[in-house]
Amino acid sequence: MRLAILGDPRGWHVGDLLRAVAARRRAATVVEWPAVTAALGRGDTAEVFGPAALADAGAILVRTMPTGSLEEVIVRMDILGRLAATGRRVINEPRGLEVAIDKYLSLARIAAAGLPVPRTVVVQRPDDLVGAWESLGGDAVSKPLFGSRGRGIERVDSRDALAGVAAGLAEGRVCYLQEFVSHDGWDVRILLVGERAFSMRRVATGDWRLNLARGARAEAFTPPGAWLDLARRAAAAVGTIVAGVDLLPDRDGGVVVLEVNGVPGWRGLQSVCDTDIAAAVVDFASAAG
Repeated sequence: MRLAILGDPRGWHVGDLLRAVAARRRAATVVEWPAVTAALGRGDTAEVFGPAALADAGAILVRTMPTGSLEEVIVRMDILGRLAATGRRVINEPRGLEVAIDKYLSLARIAAAGLPVPRTVVVQRPDDLVGAWESLGGDAVSKPLFGSRGRGIERVDSRDALAGVAAGLAEGRVCYLQEFVSHDGWDVRILLVGERAFSMRRVATGDWRLNLARGARAEAFTPPGAWLDLARRAAAAVGTIVAGVDLLPDRDGGVVVLEVNGVPGWRGLQSVCDTDIAAAVVDFASAAG
């Protein structure tokens, strides 16, 4: 079974996957997003996909979802959906990717499944921003609706900070505000690969943000069974089978789901995990195909 990896051939994760593929004497080809094509013929119901490495693949592993114009994003998701409709296994499924990429939609689905999430408000007008912020106790976190690695995340705990967010709204952006959950300086990332789970703690080192890209430290961690179940239910609510689920324990003894990443990384997690995570992903993708 041939595996196609949609991503940047220069990326660390793609390289790690190719290493695992070679160690298992399997076949995989990296396909960059701009090279993806689809065609329809007159009087022919069969769609033709390109390049050949994508068309011939039994399973397609989506490793990156690059930004682009609205047209680029839509056509890429359309083609992924059409590939899945032909019987190829796309990991993750296009709809799951669409939901996971959108922080509000994914959190709404998680909340609708009865799972604990931080209080969250989305507004579009500066006039609505003050009321939204006050409803969250005057201490909130502003996040981009689309984004990862902690980019663009800001603490909004004063009127001056709020004014900066309002300026962004005046430029036509959407404001996604989440209550600031008081915590003890660490959260948990649970990486789900089918039925397997890998986990770590991310411990802050001088920044309230707990992203490794922001300087947090990775530590080995075995979560309680209830947390694993929570992560699995959150991933299922979003529609992902390979997912990075972020859980934040609060100071009241509870835990909330912060988000589900549909194209999760594992570089930091691998540094504190004895199992070869890339190999687990390759094995799962191959079995799925």
